[in-house]
Amino acid sequence: MVRDQAKRKALSEAAYGQSFIAEAPVSLIFCADPERSSQKYGKRGSDLYCLQDATIAGVFAMLAAVDLGLATVWVGDFDETKVKQVLDVESMRPVAIFSVGYAAEEPQPSPRRAIEEIFQGDFPHTD
Repeated sequence: MVRDQAKRKALSEAAYGQSFIAEAPVSLIFCADPERSSQKYGKRGSDLYCLQDATIAGVFAMLAAVDLGLATVWVGDFDETKVKQVLDVESMRPVAIFSVGYAAEEPQPSPRRAIEEIFQGDFPHTD
């Protein structure tokens, strides 16, 4: 969790100028720990499970924030090396940055793919 304005500004710059990161009062950065995961699960742990763990934690944090009436933005477009420098973490891999705060506006929902595009086979329709 990053509350420090200077660090949030540095995160914003590491995320190719996405200014809302610096504007939000809190940034949550979810990192994978490949080394830790590899100790128990080997290469699959370091290549996949650690990413899944970080992503799952991020999704639950996002849901909890929304449940509290806060807004979040998932940021995945950033320079990993620069984010690691801001956070002073060497062995971790940043997976996502979440800006958390109260929404300045309520955006329109983004379009979603049709369920038939996501699932293959016979999918029961509920009309």
